[in-house]
Amino acid sequence: MVLSTVKRKTSTPLNGTEHEVNVDEEDGFILRDRLLPLIICLLRTDKVPAVLRMYRDTLITVMKASIKSTVAEMLPVLISKPIDSDSVTGDRAADSDAGGQSLANKLRSLSSEGFVQLLSAIFSIVQVHLQQAAEVKKIVQWIMRNLDGNISPDDRNPVVQHGGSVDLSQEKDYDVTSRVSNTVTRTPTKLPLFQGKTNDMSSINSIKNIRADVLRESTEAVFAACDAAHGRWAKLLGVRAALHPKLRLQEFLIIYNITEEFIAATEKVGGRLGYNIRGILQQQSKQFVEYQHSVRMAKIKAVLDQETWIAVDVPEEFQAIVLSLSSTDFPVNGMEMPSNDNNSKLSEDGVSTSQESAHSTENNVENSNGTSTTSNENKVESTSQTENSVAGHVRPVAQTIVLGGVGYHMVNCGLILLKMLSEYVDISKCLPSLSFEVVQRVVEILKHFNTRTCQLVLGAGAMQVSGLKSITSKHLALASQIISFIHSLIPDIRRVLFLKIPEARKHLLMSELDRVTQDYKVHRDEIHTKLVQIMRERLLANLRKLPQIMESWNGPDDNDSQPSLFAKAVTKEVTYLHRILSQILLEVDLQAIFRQVVQIFHSHITEAFSKLEISSPQAKNRLCRDVQHILVCIRKLPAQNFSSEPVRNYGLLDEFLAEKFGTKVDG
Repeated sequence: MVLSTVKRKTSTPLNGTEHEVNVDEEDGFILRDRLLPLIICLLRTDKVPAVLRMYRDTLITVMKASIKSTVAEMLPVLISKPIDSDSVTGDRAADSDAGGQSLANKLRSLSSEGFVQLLSAIFSIVQVHLQQAAEVKKIVQWIMRNLDGNISPDDRNPVVQHGGSVDLSQEKDYDVTSRVSNTVTRTPTKLPLFQGKTNDMSSINSIKNIRADVLRESTEAVFAACDAAHGRWAKLLGVRAALHPKLRLQEFLIIYNITEEFIAATEKVGGRLGYNIRGILQQQSKQFVEYQHSVRMAKIKAVLDQETWIAVDVPEEFQAIVLSLSSTDFPVNGMEMPSNDNNSKLSEDGVSTSQESAHSTENNVENSNGTSTTSNENKVESTSQTENSVAGHVRPVAQTIVLGGVGYHMVNCGLILLKMLSEYVDISKCLPSLSFEVVQRVVEILKHFNTRTCQLVLGAGAMQVSGLKSITSKHLALASQIISFIHSLIPDIRRVLFLKIPEARKHLLMSELDRVTQDYKVHRDEIHTKLVQIMRERLLANLRKLPQIMESWNGPDDNDSQPSLFAKAVTKEVTYLHRILSQILLEVDLQAIFRQVVQIFHSHITEAFSKLEISSPQAKNRLCRDVQHILVCIRKLPAQNFSSEPVRNYGLLDEFLAEKFGTKVDG
């Protein structure tokens, strides 16, 4: 009856799992009426323990046979249903095409939805058998509690402890007692099973021993039935062990949850923990986490190697991820299932990339590591309006992603990493028992992202793998933004992931994440140092040309009132660097970088000018114009608090101008 009902339900979509199987009340009374005289007779002949052992073996056989028949009858129904091509893995699709399949192959050919329906049917069948077994156990226990024989008060409610068992059958003893009393009205309150003196010590001990044996065997019978059901369920999971790690999170979670419900329901009836099936479920959960992590590691490696370090627009969904992670009331329980909307998925090829069309007036100047700063300005042409159109609607996008009130420019790999981190958080919330393993995987992917980004940008590896002609200051600035963003996001990631981790295990993970956070900070500082180094190398390259340029200054016909080529080149390059970095970097980073740049300009240019041999008024005037021109440029650079002087960015070059020419440049 139950199986036919379940089979009818498979023709409708699975909107949830219902496992409440109500046994007819009349059937319960009939069962009790039939069992009571039989058990009393067996007690008189001292055969109850032996019969209960036979009953236990029968329960195991019936349980296995029922599950087997359920699988045999349900599989044709489920296999004949249309297969959702979106949720079919390669292995399962191959199995579904094979004719004359084995039972294992048929089980593997089921969709995840079909497999859940099969588990739900088995759940219902198992509950029917376990409820009947539990009913028998309650009747036996009621009879044993009412044995006549001057039993002490402590023996009236025995709790059997055997092999770590916990007797949970006492919850409805009053209900069972009242029902049995109503059906057997002529049975006295105490059941006189022994003739003669019942207060004899040997009789009392005999009754106690019989009671202990009967209670133990009745409990063992129910537990054995539960254990058999656990074994069959575990085998079904084992057959599909290779498929479950490849499922989407929401699909795996449905299987995980129904198994958890099954374990909880059967353990409540059986009174003992199902260590075997719990081990299988935990093992498959770990395999799921490991497979999902390996897929993401492979993807982030490929994405990083394809990254061209071009700024991209930020779709609204990514800003929503940041808001959810940084929220103080981040939902941990009752999490919404991850969306199946394909439109919300991030492609590896990029997210509405902003394409740069550069019109070059001068060649890029490369430094020793292949990095360079371009002397031309790049125009950014946004294509977000066309690339973010979905079903005729423009999806909201932004130029930056905001975290803690600070906007960060993003590149494609940064958005993909953010999406992956949110998926790790989802896994941790859905599988809290594996939160420790999830944090370890997050640490690994963060380490790889940081290391590989350093190799590609600072190490100029992107010139080989991505085909970039050079690593520009703009590439460095964007890399700095991504690293700074992840560095600022790590505390929120840690807070969310640590919610389900026991205190005793947090210390190790916290030290790991602290090291990763420090690595990101060091990486960001190295990028800023590289930007300063680029400007220093460009300045030194121009200073090497200064003696040759100065030769024309001493000529009597030198009436040019413009700054020299040296002064123009130096100021043009530092102005360009300032313009590029100010469009991308945070103000605090700009200040830190240009404080060092201003210091380098003051020291190196002053030293070079001090060594020049000025032999004519024309050369002296030219040098004065160059110093003034350079100082005007320095005044505009964002190097707040560079010196204690009231004049902005005051330094050695100002002192040189005042000493040699008796003049100054106002701030």
